[in-house]
This record gives sequence, structure tokens and C-alpha cells, in this order.
Amino acid sequence: MSTAAPRLLGGRYEVGELIGRGGMAEVHLGHDTRLGRPVAIKILRTDHARDAAFLGRFRREAQSVAGLNHRSIVAVYDSGEERILEAGGAALEIPYIVMEYVEGHTLRELLNDSETGTIEPVEAARIVQQVLEALDYSHDMGIVHRDIKPGNVMIAEDGSVKVMDFGIARAIADTQATMTQTQAVIGTAQYISPEQARGETVDERSDVYSSGCLLFELLTGRTPYTGEPISLTYQHVNADIPLPSSVEPTVPPELDAIVHHALTKDRDERYPDARSMAEDLGAFRGGMPISPVATERLDAATQTIPVAAGHIDEPGPRTDPDTASMPLTQQRRRSGGLGWLMAALLLIPIALLGWFAWDASQGEEIVQVTVPRVVGSDEDAAIAKLQEVGLDADVDTVADDAPVGQVISQDPTEGTSVPEGETVGLRVSGGPDEVGVPSVVGMSRGEATRALEEADLEVGTVTKEDSPDQEGNHVISSSPGPAEPVAKGSKVDLVIASGQVQLKDYTGQSVDEVRSEIYGLGLQIKETRRESSEEEGTILEQTPGAGKVKQGRTVNLVVAKAPPEPPGTVTTTVSPTSETTEPTEPTDTTSTTEPEPTSTGSPSGSPTSSPTEPRSTRSTQSTTQSPASP
Repeated sequence: MSTAAPRLLGGRYEVGELIGRGGMAEVHLGHDTRLGRPVAIKILRTDHARDAAFLGRFRREAQSVAGLNHRSIVAVYDSGEERILEAGGAALEIPYIVMEYVEGHTLRELLNDSETGTIEPVEAARIVQQVLEALDYSHDMGIVHRDIKPGNVMIAEDGSVKVMDFGIARAIADTQATMTQTQAVIGTAQYISPEQARGETVDERSDVYSSGCLLFELLTGRTPYTGEPISLTYQHVNADIPLPSSVEPTVPPELDAIVHHALTKDRDERYPDARSMAEDLGAFRGGMPISPVATERLDAATQTIPVAAGHIDEPGPRTDPDTASMPLTQQRRRSGGLGWLMAALLLIPIALLGWFAWDASQGEEIVQVTVPRVVGSDEDAAIAKLQEVGLDADVDTVADDAPVGQVISQDPTEGTSVPEGETVGLRVSGGPDEVGVPSVVGMSRGEATRALEEADLEVGTVTKEDSPDQEGNHVISSSPGPAEPVAKGSKVDLVIASGQVQLKDYTGQSVDEVRSEIYGLGLQIKETRRESSEEEGTILEQTPGAGKVKQGRTVNLVVAKAPPEPPGTVTTTVSPTSETTEPTEPTDTTSTTEPEPTSTGSPSGSPTSSPTEPRSTRSTQSTTQSPASP
């Protein structure tokens, strides 16, 4: 059966197995056939490739990102487009980017694998410092990352830090009306800056804010703000800045100050650039004082504030990061806000009753209006459109793949005639409800199924492969892979070990050369030696033969050995001069000699002479004469 040729991009890059999948692209392990090295190939999903405006921005962005060259940035080697034909025959250009393949793990995977879900403070500072150094370089090159998160930071096998996905987030952001819509594509509402949440333009200080969120999570095991996407965007804009030590008391005060300064709502009061924050982290790691502005602003922010009108607490700086004054102060502010909110809510029914009584007394005719179409609009735009015709909106946020904040359905539908003042129900996307895929490699099929179900996921397609590394019915790999974010209820495909391995025919080969290969398949070897004219060590027979065999089976090999020499064999060495003999001395004809007896073989096989042989007679036996004989 013939094997299909590998998919080839640009006539050069072989597309291999899928190693990552995100909301906008898929990443494959690839092979550069020209340079003979592994690469990672990010291929845009076809649904994004249909947007002509996006394609133009992606092309320009890919060109600029390819110029980035920094030790802490995953290198981009090449980019291009693959033309495919859709079902209707239309041609579609699919962009791709060829990147450096990094052996290692993402920060997301390391956090998920950690028992505490955190990273030791000094190591966390080192990692984020290298991230900021990469950002400082990219900012100098005119590129804002816009999507700093644990899933976009790799830790290589040697501990070095590599930042991924430069430029692509920027290309996506350029095609969106607001950053809240963008986050549905990028999927990182936990890390967006306040200006991103408000839909304003972003700059390098937005990456500083996201880096502060990243550092907070490494120190505490959670992001600064939690909740649904809509709630998260509100918190980034309006909520108090939490301190890492309020979640994890062992966090040093210097890191509290650095995180607080990075998470300042007003970007003009934030670290002015990535380099400044990186320098503070370097100072902390070296035991040196951090910048005064960071510590002073933390002290100012943790001053005790008024609790109620006419009563003010004694102000004083917060010197102990483990004290509870900060959470208490925040609680008092929130309590005061809740009091006003409760008062307002109590007044609403009274005001409504009064309005209805007044409206009934007027006896005016009810005005009918037509419901406009708002599906596909941003939530704020939809509400404004309804208000223009005198309608109210009741918003229900639900998990959906549509961009965050986009209206996905309305009730009543467009064109319906309703009384003025009627409420239209809107279902608004809160983005996909995502979970991380658990690591199931090495588990039995039943264990993997239970682990996926506990994560609100389902088992998708199950295929079997031969593998020497996993026992039969145990998981070899999953797709999506471990820690990949996917929507709840998604299906995860599994590759299960068949319990068999493919054995080759080794007859005719040297047993010394194939032992390690056979053992590498998880098989045993039994050798039997047999005399043969073949070179010693050659495999004469193999049982079982080539084909699939069960893991752990014994392979019987019949191996050649040299036959022994036959008994009584004599090796006679003839010198180069053995054919030249001395001239025979003349025999005295008058003397009488006895006839020479016939030579007989001795038990040892060497010829012997009769003891009565005359001295004057030469032996007829062959002798060995050395070159030095006279």
C-alpha cells in the first residue's frame, strides 16, 4: 500500500503532526527539507483567511515580525501562503508562518503541572524579566505584542525564555472595532489592559500591564481578576488593584510594588516602558532597591481612606505586606458603594409605581414601533439602536464562539411590531467557556475517559497505533494536546497503543547490530548458536518473522558460529628455500648398505626412519630447511 506524500508548503516545508491548536490557527511540527532542521509551522484557520482586509494586514505584519532577532523571542524564519480550492472551486489563500521549533513547555503547562500552581518568586521574576527584555526589543522595532499570557511564553529545556506569537495579535486587533471583540479571537480577557478593555489604541504600556498580570499569576496561581469575560473587562477598568501578597502572603513586598505599579489603571502612571519594569525585577533578583516611584505609589495606594462622612481613619503607610489593611480598606470602599446601590434599588420600585400611575392618568394612545435588527452588532451599539426607537434591552451573556460582546440572538426578532417601551431580550456572547485539556498520555483508555469527563470534555475519535513506549490500550497522544484551551464540551481525539510493535526481518544481519533495535521495541531475545559457513554472528533464522508482534514477546534468533577444525590436522610450513636441497654426497660403491626401510607414520602422524639407516644415506622424508642453513 503506497504512502501519501507529505504536505509541502513553499516547495520546502513538510507539514507534520499537529502539536498545537488555538482559536485562530493550528501549529504543526514541520521539517525544512532545504536546511534539514525541524520547524514549527503556524497555519491560519480558513475562516480567518476569507477576510481580505485581514490577509493584507497579516502579510505586512509577517514581514515585519520576520525581522525580529532576539534570544528571548521565538525566531520567525519564513512566511508564505498556500493556495487551496474550496468545495465550490474557488481559490483561497491560506497564510502560514515558519518559526523556530523550541523543545520545552509553555508557562501554562508548567503552572498546570506544579503542585501549588505557582512559581518561586525569584524564578518568577527571572522569567518575567526575560519576557520584558523581549518586549523592550520588539517595542523598539515598532511591534506591540498585545497578547502576553502563560500560553505564549515557552521555557526551553535549558531554562531560557522564549516569547511566541509576535505580530499576529496585532494583525487581528487591526481588523476589529474594539479590543473587547478582539479578545474573543485571542482569548485572553484575563490579561488585557484597561485601554484595551475600553477599545482605545494600545502601545507598549499595554504589554507592561499584561506582564504585570502574568507576574501576578506566577506568584499566586491565579490572575488578578476572575470571572466571566464581560466582568473581567469591567474589573480591569474599574476594580481596585489586588496585591499578590493578599493571595499568597509569602510574596516579598518588592514584588507587590512592582505588580501594583504595572497594573496602574492610568497608563501615564504605569511603568513607562518594558525596560523600566525589567530593571526593577533585575534589582529585586540582585538584592538591590527597586525604583522609588514603585514603592512610593504602593505606599500611597495603601493609605487608610475615609469610611463614611464625618469619620476619617488615621492615615499611615502600609509597611507589612502580610497585613490585612489593604483588603479591609477595599472592603470598606466596596461596602460604601453597595450602600448607595441598595438605596438606589429601593427607590426604583417607588419611582416606577409613580410613573405608571401618571402614565395611566394620561390616557394616551399606545405607540407601536418596529424592532430593528441588532444581531451581529456590539452590545453597546445594539442597546443604542433599540433606544433610538424607544425600546429597552434585557441582556443575557452566554458562552459562545462569537466575538465577546456580540449579539447572537434577539427576541422579538427584527420587523416585529411592539409597543414603545417594550423590552427586547438580547443574548450576547461572553466568548467560549474554555478549559485546559488534561494530560492523559500514559493513562489507560478508561482513565483518560474519566479525566476528560471530569474536565467537562468528551472523548472524540480514538485511533490505535503501534508503540514500543506505551502498554496496550494506553494513551500515546491527544489532540488538542495537554493544557491547550478549548471550549467546555469539546471532543478530544486520542491515539491509543495497539499493544503491538512492527518487527523487521533481520536474517543475514549481524546479531550485534540488531540487539539494541529489538530491545528498543520492548521485545526479548533468545539466541541459539549453530555451526555455519556464514560469518560468525550472522543471523541464520528468526522466529517470529517480519510483521506485527505483541509487546514483550521473545524473538528467537539462530546465530552462526564457526565449525571446529577436524582432528589430526597437521599444518606444514614450507620455507621459501625448502625446494632447494644440498647436492647428494657421492656414495662409496664398495661399501654395503642395507635396503632403506619404508617409512611408517608415528602415532602423532609425523614420519620416522628406521634406526638402522646408514649415516651415508639421506632420508627421503621432506624436511624444512631454514634460509640460514649452510
